[in-house]
This record gives sequence, structure tokens and C-alpha cells, in this order.
Amino acid sequence: MQATTQGGARPVVLVTGAARRIGAAIARCLHAAGCDVALHYRGSRDAALALADELERARPQSVLPLQAELAAFDRLPELVARTIGCFGRLDGLVNNASTFRQTPFGSVAPSDWDALFASNARAPFFLAQAAAPHLRATHGAIVNIIDIYAERPLPQHSVYCMAKAALQMATKALALELGPEVRVNAVAPGAILWPEDGGDTAARDAMLARTPLGRTGTPEEIAEAVRWLLFDAHYCTGHVLAVDGGRTLAG
Repeated sequence: MQATTQGGARPVVLVTGAARRIGAAIARCLHAAGCDVALHYRGSRDAALALADELERARPQSVLPLQAELAAFDRLPELVARTIGCFGRLDGLVNNASTFRQTPFGSVAPSDWDALFASNARAPFFLAQAAAPHLRATHGAIVNIIDIYAERPLPQHSVYCMAKAALQMATKALALELGPEVRVNAVAPGAILWPEDGGDTAARDAMLARTPLGRTGTPEEIAEAVRWLLFDAHYCTGHVLAVDGGRTLAG
């Protein structure tokens, strides 16, 4: 389904962590739906530029790659300003960038806390603050990518879970702050992509055994949920949409 604006202009969406994995699927989905996209990346320069080239070949002058370290506070309003400078408007913000790593209790350092909260909670909040005036002007929307572990702890990942819980609360709080002009929602993925280090095969199998749909989801299924919340969920705000194959039903 094509994304549209009231004035007929192409919608513009800023996606963080857009170079690879779920972020790249979100960018492709939104671009295919007719959006111009600002693709934020941190270190995955080659992947980001390859994606930008792919999308530009499909529709010229529709993509803006943006490199930034989200832990650097000054870069956050800059991402919004550069998006506006290029496209002249902002209709959506997708806070997808995330840091995920173990923090075994008893060995957690302040640097672990800072790194996990910076990308998973602080940057999305301050990006939303910088984007809000522009999103109000277009009656736009924000979608935060959280995690089913925002509500249920994952062993050895306490700080990550706490940061995602903070982003879930930010979703609800900002829905109150920014309504009625701007809707703010979140997607909570279940098992979509496994960690790149491979992870524990037995734990994977046990997880899927507790998932009613009996399979992992796909990045494209997360991307379509994001597109729906941005452009079609006109009466949803402050909502967290679990895209988890029913996994949370089994506890």
C-alpha cells in the first residue's frame, strides 16, 4: 500500500540503524511504499551506501545517507536538520538503532549502562524531541522498535531489558505529549534475526517450541508493521504492537 500525504508530496521518513538487518528491511519497505528515506548508520558505511544506491536506482533523489554516533548528543538534532534540509519536510521517525549485549549481574560497568541506554533509550527520546516540531507540521508519526523483553527480563541482559523498558514508557509518554498532531507507537519483535555470533542452538529450538506459530519472523514482517503504524493506524497512539508469533502467550 502506498504511503501518502495530504498535499500529495512524497512522505519523508528518518530511519535509524538503517544499513542492515531489520533497519534495512524497514527502509526498503517504506521506500517501496513511496517514501523518501533518510538512512542513518553508525559504522556500516559500505552497507548503507549500497542500500542507498539500490534505492536511488529505483527512484532518483529519494535517499539521504546519514552517518552519526547516536551517543553523541549534538548529532541527534543534526540528523533531523539534515533530513529537513534535503527533503524539506519530515513525516515519520523510526527509532530502530539498538545495541544488544550481555551484562551479567555482578560484572556490569557504568560503560555498559551508558552504551545500552544511549542507543536504546536516550537517542530515541532526543531524536523525537528534535523531530517533534516538524512532525507536528505534517501530522506525522513516530515508531520505536522495542522488544518483547521490555516487559519480561532476559537472563544476563538486565541493562538491555531496562533500556528497552524505558523506550516503551517513552512511547506511551510521548503519545500523550505529542497528541493529537503526532502519533507515537512501537513494535516489539519476537524471534526475528538471531545474534550474529550464532547464539545457543538449543535455546533457539526451545524458544521456537514455545512460539504458537512455530517459526521465526522475518524482517519484512517487522517492516510492514512499521509501515502500517506510520501511515494506516490512524486511531492508534501509545500502542505497542507485538510481532512475535504469539510467543509471549506461552510465558
